[in-house]
Amino acid sequence: MNPGLSQLQARGGYSLIELVTVVGLLAIILLLSQSWLSSQLPKWRLNGAVRQVASDFMAAKTKAVTQGNKQRITFLDAHRYSILDDDNNNGRPDPLELLNIRDIRVDYEDVMLTSTNHPIFHPRGTASNLATVTLSNTAGTKRVTVGITGRVTIQS
Repeated sequence: MNPGLSQLQARGGYSLIELVTVVGLLAIILLLSQSWLSSQLPKWRLNGAVRQVASDFMAAKTKAVTQGNKQRITFLDAHRYSILDDDNNNGRPDPLELLNIRDIRVDYEDVMLTSTNHPIFHPRGTASNLATVTLSNTAGTKRVTVGITGRVTIQS
């Protein structure tokens, strides 16, 4: 029998010093990553809110084209907007028309939004009441714009 092998088999686990060293290193890494993570969260929330607004606009444009009626977006306050599926194209929410109200504060609590106008997407894919929506928080400001062709763009 090999004497080196029996010594290896006799050792059953880790010493207390090894365990304390590993736990100490993990604690230091967690403390350093926590400060980095907390500094990144506002930027991630701003980017998420911008993507939500832009995707809601693109979905409204797609719905206008596929359903053949206008989609009206109205900004209600600094964190809510509504999307009206205007089936009869009269510009008002009627009893059988779908009105979705989005609140960005549900997922992105520190993000505020302002808009220059209330865009309307038409069945041909174009847009009127062109708008620039500005979203901001402590990480900065980003904009979502709606062009006359119905194109939705994100600007830093």
